[in-house]
Amino acid sequence: MFNIALYQPDIPQNTAAIIRLCSCFNTTLEIIEPCGFYLNDKRLKRVAMDYLNKSKIITHISYEKFLINKKDSRIILMTTKAKKNYTNFQFKRKDTLLFGRESEGVPKKVHNNSFQRLRIPLKKNARSLNIGMAVAIALTEALRQNSNL
Repeated sequence: MFNIALYQPDIPQNTAAIIRLCSCFNTTLEIIEPCGFYLNDKRLKRVAMDYLNKSKIITHISYEKFLINKKDSRIILMTTKAKKNYTNFQFKRKDTLLFGRESEGVPKKVHNNSFQRLRIPLKKNARSLNIGMAVAIALTEALRQNSNL
């Protein structure tokens, strides 16, 4: 099934909300370290609640280790810098949807190593969505396309 990957997340509450989302949709969450917080942070635990123990979470100590584990998977980078809309893309069941840091996005090497870069269209003057919202939008479209909703 689909995996969600977070590249060096900054905000524990956002990561916790994504943990809950992934748990509710039976989706694996992959966290690429280093994070801007410790994974045992009380803010993360408070928002994730009991979903933390019900979720499948994989941590990668670096982006390079993540890539090694993803050699048989398409990495789909969700970014505001993409030209192609997420609704104009056919998701496949083994895709990994990758999301960047809340503060900085991802470096150029991550853009270059992605199978596809997609965006969620926003009104002209809007910068970006909260990462949890973006994950929910992209994941539900991928699930819908593959008849998992």
